[in-house]
Amino acid sequence: MFIKKIIPKQMESHYRATLIVLVSITTVGLIAISFGNPKFIDRAVVLELSFVALSALVWKGYSKDLYACITLAALVIVGHSPALPNANLMMTFSKPLNAILLVMGGYVLQGALISASLRSILGIISRRLTASA
Repeated sequence: MFIKKIIPKQMESHYRATLIVLVSITTVGLIAISFGNPKFIDRAVVLELSFVALSALVWKGYSKDLYACITLAALVIVGHSPALPNANLMMTFSKPLNAILLVMGGYVLQGALISASLRSILGIISRRLTASA
């Protein structure tokens, strides 16, 4: 209920979905930072701050940042995939909470961000096409 109150009513549904996914990624990331490897905390904080910045830009209604959302989500997915500790953690579930946070934040929500951003971009393009016709 709270997220519905803070999202403006005039915001399109695809933008709204993108914003919800970005806020979810930020929330999962903030939880995951405390359970992650302390060696990578600086990179994790920078990554979280970039998701917060993208959330603010989507909130403001900018459309160019949707391309950055897609790029950043793809980089996160590609960055997590070849890491041996991540693959081992996901296969063995030796630390169940870490594995769930990794799968949710590193793959599921990133895929949802790519999908929501693409839908938003396609919505913008179709709106521009129908307005010019």
